[in-house]
Amino acid sequence: MREPMLAGSLSLIVPGVGQFYNGQILAGVIWMLALVTIIPGFWLGTGGILGLLCHVIAAYTAYNYAKAHPVRV
Repeated sequence: MREPMLAGSLSLIVPGVGQFYNGQILAGVIWMLALVTIIPGFWLGTGGILGLLCHVIAAYTAYNYAKAHPVRV
């Protein structure tokens, strides 16, 4: 069973980890690459607003996937 709150919390802390938890390997890799390349610029360039937004979007997508697909296949 997937826990939506755990998936969302993991991705809120580190974007991509919640996707890995859900079994979405490609999405997790893409979020991790964004974390290393793009998101730091968002944090620095906008005073943290866009960086925080990226973390929230990653958490939201991980949460929704885990909620829609609660059973691992």
